[in-house]
Amino acid sequence: MTKARLAAYPALRMRRLRQSDWIRRLVRETVLTPADLIWSMVVHEGEGQVPVGSMPGVARLSVKDAAAAAREAKALGIPAIAVFPHIDGAKKDASGRLAADPDGLVCRAVKAMKDAAPEVGIMCDVALDPFTDHGHDGLLQDGRIVNDATVEALVAQGLVQAQAGCDILAPSDMMDGRVGALRTALEAEGLQDVMIMSYAAKYASAFYGPYREAIGSGKLGTGSVENPGDKKTYQMDSANHAEALREVALDIAEGADMVMVKPGMPYLDIVRQVVDAFSLPTFAFQVSGEYAMIMAAARNGWLDEERSILESLGAFKRAGAAGVITYFAPRAARLLGA
Repeated sequence: MTKARLAAYPALRMRRLRQSDWIRRLVRETVLTPADLIWSMVVHEGEGQVPVGSMPGVARLSVKDAAAAAREAKALGIPAIAVFPHIDGAKKDASGRLAADPDGLVCRAVKAMKDAAPEVGIMCDVALDPFTDHGHDGLLQDGRIVNDATVEALVAQGLVQAQAGCDILAPSDMMDGRVGALRTALEAEGLQDVMIMSYAAKYASAFYGPYREAIGSGKLGTGSVENPGDKKTYQMDSANHAEALREVALDIAEGADMVMVKPGMPYLDIVRQVVDAFSLPTFAFQVSGEYAMIMAAARNGWLDEERSILESLGAFKRAGAAGVITYFAPRAARLLGA
């Protein structure tokens, strides 16, 4: 623009609201706080912490350390923790029977964390993949993942988690009908206050790799000659968006209290569509691959680590998410409180 044209349109100077930090903060449309975060955490048997090689800064925590982390979450203002187990490979089998063990790792971790910090919500993954030797989220029969028998196993798993004190069951398996089956079982057992956050739109994604290392998941395609090499028959096709809305609608009808989109940043368009279509709290999962990419780039000096963490989390809020499940939760909470 020429000076004459600028003078004719003084109201068009958008930079007036960007000139200082105080005014940027005052007019900011999206605000991220520790209350928007759910801490994604992996627990293991034994003592101490075991670093996850593909996720710098993340370690598997003992039950004792998980209890301490719950107290830390309370101090940082993080409302909830999502728990995922690392199970000894020698204890796994094709049926994932340990998933329904009331004295198993997950249940003991839940009880320890609720004893340590009862004010912090605990969310449990309802899926068989941490417990199966083939690494799938469901039961295998003749080379196929069978839906209904898997749902029965998931209900047994969800009930022991709820009875241990879990506040939110989060079925991540993508079997048809599992939300309704879980809700029915919870009501029948007098556990009507337990919430369900459904992984309603979970995609068959390449971004889950570091998580599989973190939980010691079975190697897809090598558990047996009949073991499928991927999860594309039950997780969603990355090309689809209308299908995601149908999945969400079904889970809401079956009794989900909240829904989730996973992965997160590559699917922000899906987050926005779900938020616009349904009046239900919608969360996004900033998955292990997203965490690993940011940390790898930051460690190589290609990104500013702290700015990248907060900018990436802010993107979920800008897209309309009610909150974010993330491995960055304690780090981000400290940064936000600084």
